[in-house]
Amino acid sequence: MDGGVIRLGDGYEARLISYETYRDACARLEGRIFGGTWGYAFDRPVKSSPPLGETFQWGLYHGNDLIGWHHAHQQGERTVYMADTGILPGYQGQGLYSRLLPHVLAAYRDAGYTLVTSHHRATNNQVIIPKLRAGFFLQGLNLYEGGLNVALTLSLDGTYREAMHVRSGFQQATGAAARRLGLNISETGADTVTLPSVSMPEVEGKGVDLGGDYTLHRVPYEMYLDVYEQLEDAAYASVSFDWAVPAPLLSPEVPRYAWLIAHGGEVAGWQYSRQWDARTAYMVNTAFLPAHRGKGLYTRLLPVVLAALEAEGYRLVRSQHHATNNAVLIPKLRAGFRIQGLQVDDHGVMSVLIHAFDDVYREYMDARSGLTHPKGEVARRLGLNLREDET
Repeated sequence: MDGGVIRLGDGYEARLISYETYRDACARLEGRIFGGTWGYAFDRPVKSSPPLGETFQWGLYHGNDLIGWHHAHQQGERTVYMADTGILPGYQGQGLYSRLLPHVLAAYRDAGYTLVTSHHRATNNQVIIPKLRAGFFLQGLNLYEGGLNVALTLSLDGTYREAMHVRSGFQQATGAAARRLGLNISETGADTVTLPSVSMPEVEGKGVDLGGDYTLHRVPYEMYLDVYEQLEDAAYASVSFDWAVPAPLLSPEVPRYAWLIAHGGEVAGWQYSRQWDARTAYMVNTAFLPAHRGKGLYTRLLPVVLAALEAEGYRLVRSQHHATNNAVLIPKLRAGFRIQGLQVDDHGVMSVLIHAFDDVYREYMDARSGLTHPKGEVARRLGLNLREDET
């Protein structure tokens, strides 16, 4: 930052502006930026807004033209709330949001804040993905006048960030995070985890080339299950509830679909899916052994699995992931999945994602979240008798 100016490249800048200048820009431009969304029109408020506390405003400029803004304000003694970011449509899709984020987050850190929060419509992957990449975690869902929102939180405190993983069940409590959570956990005598190797079983065909000498092979469910039972402990560091007794009932018989990932003659990972309901497949379980992570395998695997499930006739694909597992959430959202819920189960706090092969249903999810106004076929499927000028 140079004298209150953040240089974003390609002739773009973010300049510190007053709150009054920001509000004036909103009055002039917000209709062009947010006009396509679907919100509820309240009557005039009867109460005055509470004081905002400390505020932060940047105007986004291309040359001398104001093309957008970012506004945040204090929310308690530790938290700053990223309340409003807008960019004119002609300048969207150029990575400006991703370029701006690290600069404003650094400003909040320098100002002494511990937590940064924000809310976004649940299907607005264009904003949610860069937020997750910047280290925000999914923290909740709420219905409000704008639709269905996801709540995101970034911890500028590393120990609290670890505690968020513990809360979601993504990792075990250790060290300072355990102490801050009031857990008197012994740090001595921990067992050293031995990572086993399992030779790739004999399979028919060459499989799908995933690059980097990795291949994906469709296999019978029983073959996948045998590998899974041998490697489960090596593949997961998450913390699930121990039921202590076997399940009392058998799983229902449904179609199952399984793949193994091979590398150097050994199993590197797997994917298992099954039918969820008459329209939906459920991606139950995907894992890579530690040595094979961080290589983009999940991103390369997804289109192959999704194409196979679509070919089976499914119209929707469901998956569940620990709410703080950004390493999986980001590629899923990039592939077109949308955040559709949060639930607590025996694995922890899980985010529910849905991918739709049906274009109209994808538009419906955007309308339901308030990201877009219902029109055309979506409006008809919802039974809305709109005027001709709104269809």
